[in-house]
Amino acid sequence: MAERVRTLVEYNASVSLTLPGARDHGPGFWEPAARTVTPEGDVVLLVPWDSPTARAAAYAQDDDLTCVMEITDVAPVAMRQRIRGRAWLAGWLTAVRNEDRARCVELLAERHPVQAVLESDGEQPAWMPVRLEVGEISVDDLWGTGCVEPEELARTEPDPIARHEAELLQHLHSAHGDQVRGLCTLLGNRADGGDVCAAVRDVVPVALDRFGLRVRLTEADRRTFDARFDFPEPVRDTGELRHAMHTLFAAATG
Repeated sequence: MAERVRTLVEYNASVSLTLPGARDHGPGFWEPAARTVTPEGDVVLLVPWDSPTARAAAYAQDDDLTCVMEITDVAPVAMRQRIRGRAWLAGWLTAVRNEDRARCVELLAERHPVQAVLESDGEQPAWMPVRLEVGEISVDDLWGTGCVEPEELARTEPDPIARHEAELLQHLHSAHGDQVRGLCTLLGNRADGGDVCAAVRDVVPVALDRFGLRVRLTEADRRTFDARFDFPEPVRDTGELRHAMHTLFAAATG
């Protein structure tokens, strides 16, 4: 579960930040240019310099500005019930200052091409790194519901497929729809003894990670259910993923 949250923090784009303690500034709602996790388990975010979030963080000291970051995970392929889950990280927000700034910017650059957004045409920088010192983490998604300790978030790495997941799922849906649909042959029979494939009218890829592929099946009566197809072993990169997908499709046709 910690890996799932770390993946959402690093790569999912839909984020809102609520600052209950910043009454003069109100809640902030924005899309940061980049975000990452420090070795201590804090979340560093690159936000617009003139945003309410940056203004509030600039005056914050230690633990006087509480905040909640909510991440909404949306499937990249159109389907019913498209939201795959949400994660919440609650803690305290401050600006990244002085010698810490270079270290945090370097961490951001390891995950994201942030150099372009850090460059400014004038003397005033356009973006500001802020730090969320995380105290509590919870997640509710297709994989389960639970809590994660900040130390666990720091120790784990994001899923290596996450960076490419959206384009891979869209490619599977548009170019390999028949093969994705054929995976229902691996599901056997329905509870009433009927053939699953005969009852299914549509199959859409929902999620892809290093462990396997999840698809959403729609039956003739419009009822939907998800099926998970695990790889023989976790993959480490897109090369291994390609081989695992070929193996999965071969099993469905064989």
